[in-house]
Amino acid sequence: MVKEVLYIKVLNDLNQRINNQEFPNLKLPDERSLAESYGVSRSSIKRALNVLVQQGIIFKKRGSGTFVNPLYLKNQGMFHAVGHNLGVSDAFRFNGETPAIKLLVFEKDVANEEDREALFLSETDEVYRIKRLRTLQNQAFMIENAVIPAKLLPSLTAQDMTHSMFQYAEQTINKAVTKSFMTITTEPSQDEDQKYLALQANEPVGIMSGVYFLDDGTPFEVGQMRVHYKYMRYNSFVSLDGE
Repeated sequence: MVKEVLYIKVLNDLNQRINNQEFPNLKLPDERSLAESYGVSRSSIKRALNVLVQQGIIFKKRGSGTFVNPLYLKNQGMFHAVGHNLGVSDAFRFNGETPAIKLLVFEKDVANEEDREALFLSETDEVYRIKRLRTLQNQAFMIENAVIPAKLLPSLTAQDMTHSMFQYAEQTINKAVTKSFMTITTEPSQDEDQKYLALQANEPVGIMSGVYFLDDGTPFEVGQMRVHYKYMRYNSFVSLDGE
């Protein structure tokens, strides 16, 4: 089994154990103990812990060890929206219901200049162009537009797009999406926004645009989410210690 699979297995299990509040006093075992208990190398443990740190779920206190962030346990929905695959499924819920997905466009063509610049592609590389509609309680609240290098997910199908793209990547290429560069703005709604999101011509739409990166630094997706202003919210976990 390759290292990437091992570290993701450890990452998912630790996340589940944290959610189940299995660690007394919120303190995790040291890396050596975790490596022995999971039967993996310390590098796999370190990689899994680094992802949890980036997500804000745990923090390392020099000289004392690694601890679960108590704010995470109090507001898991917010941290899942920020960290877990950086997706939107956990960011928007209604009585525990997650958003439904309707696929509007799924096509593959040669990357244009903008795609190549954002995703570091060559002139012959192909990309998937994806448009999806997210709904809650039968109310559409988000239009997702995404461009993904075809070489990263060569077997991707339209059916796969009815679920999380980030989870699909984790399951098929054994890599997690752990970082993004986001720009958040608003603008007057356009015809498509008004059509799908039931907005009036004088109502605004929220826009979240960015590039998402795999844990090895590879650009995975350039995307834009157009959000009904009533649902527009964004939480961010920021590290100020350089980690």
